[in-house]
Amino acid sequence: MERTLEKQKMSAVLGQTVKTGIIKSNLVPMFAGLTLALYTYDIDPGEKLLDILFALIGTILVIGAAGTFNNIYDRDIDAIMERTKVRPTVTGEINVRSALLLGTVMAVLGMVALAFTTPLAAVLGFLGLFFYVVPYTMLTKRRTIYNTEVGSISGAMPPLIGWAAMTGTLTHPAIAALFIIQVIWQMPHFYAIAIRRHDEYKAARIPMLPVVKGVKRTYTQTNIYLVLLSLTSFLFLPLSLGLTLVALLLNVGWLVLSIYGYKKNKDSEKWAKLLFIYSLIHMTILFSTVIVYSLVGIFILK
Repeated sequence: MERTLEKQKMSAVLGQTVKTGIIKSNLVPMFAGLTLALYTYDIDPGEKLLDILFALIGTILVIGAAGTFNNIYDRDIDAIMERTKVRPTVTGEINVRSALLLGTVMAVLGMVALAFTTPLAAVLGFLGLFFYVVPYTMLTKRRTIYNTEVGSISGAMPPLIGWAAMTGTLTHPAIAALFIIQVIWQMPHFYAIAIRRHDEYKAARIPMLPVVKGVKRTYTQTNIYLVLLSLTSFLFLPLSLGLTLVALLLNVGWLVLSIYGYKKNKDSEKWAKLLFIYSLIHMTILFSTVIVYSLVGIFILK
């Protein structure tokens, strides 16, 4: 019984250190890029089973490494914020040396796994890790309101990794659509989080847009990004009218919800909560639709 509890505790500590929630949420876009590549280039999935497995393992390990390094570097500000103060790197349940070793091993093994698919996938895995740890975590997160924009580059790497693991190239406009949509999606998503956690970010002196410029500026900038996101829907047009319409409906719906919700709710936190929930629904539906579209095309229509 004691061993079981100890294993469960260790599993929880490792899960919080590598940020399993972020890993899981990023696997959906990765598989969207992967399956869309298989469909677009008429590749037999049976011939790519090992590559698919290595892409999955490599992506999990690289994202886990990025989360671990982020936890190590941010443990001082994590101790201030309510939602992060129980992270193992803050409480001491895992020491810095052990966390650093864990992150390093995961990073190396992750990029090796991706290299077994294609060299480009490994390069993209490295770039995603690098952008999250250095330009975002170390250089911009504590210094500028544009930290979200910088961090969005690493956040949009999973679909590129999935696509590159199957093809070794990034020349098709379809993968550009997934990447650009994933980049822009992150701004209204994280602005909503920043509004809901305004006091925590302020206490930790993290210059998130709502903290520095206020809710009104955040509302305006959110809508600008949502307009841009709506326009990106047409990037799917050369590939599929159906995907274009799904993306357009989801994106315009988000913009309408933002405008209507802001006018209706005097409480900015309620407005932000609406946008946050919708952002999760948006990403899940859009990338799941891409995956289903691709799989139907691979196994049924071809």
